[in-house]
Amino acid sequence: MTIKCILVDDHTLFREGLRRLLESEADLEVVGEAGNAVEALSKIRELRPDVALMDIGMPGMSSFEAARLIEKNLPGTRIIFLTMFEDEEYLQQALNVGAAGYMLKDAPAANLISAVREVHQGRQCLSPRVAEKLGDESRARFQASPGPERGSALTPREREVVKMIAEGNSVREIAGLLGLSAKTVEVHKFNLMRKLRIHNKAHLVTYAIQKKIVKIPAGT
Repeated sequence: MTIKCILVDDHTLFREGLRRLLESEADLEVVGEAGNAVEALSKIRELRPDVALMDIGMPGMSSFEAARLIEKNLPGTRIIFLTMFEDEEYLQQALNVGAAGYMLKDAPAANLISAVREVHQGRQCLSPRVAEKLGDESRARFQASPGPERGSALTPREREVVKMIAEGNSVREIAGLLGLSAKTVEVHKFNLMRKLRIHNKAHLVTYAIQKKIVKIPAGT
């Protein structure tokens, strides 16, 4: 199934580069572009894309206000904010208006493509550097914000991370075993705990046992 995307950014060259990147993937299609939030609203009503990749710092109507209107009136389109802003305040505003993703413009191309697919499947994605900036209070608010129902299917990678955490491995050990950076493992852990609405390791271990992701040792 093709994922229909719209690009919303006031820089034409950036949109052109992003279009080439996305359309290099067989399952991604760019159905439209917009240079500001007002134009984006009109095109999304007309084109009904699956995913909107939207800049934050555009002139005219606030991108956050546009996102709020899209979430309210056009819920079939999920929003990824694509920005250079790493501020926690911007991230929290994005989450408050229902954004499904918050990615930095200097993210690796593979991460952005993966984020589009994840968001289309009903999940939420944050750039690792952004996730690191979340304080405990904001992290709790993010975990409490609307999102997929508890029990939404974990990705194969998330199941691997759950299993390794439940087996007692540290983030650094998991990173070494999976060939990932510790930051990437932290993001997987953060996303899956939010998806499952689990807030500590003990509950995560309980979940892993209940779902038979790990086995209880004989005699326990």
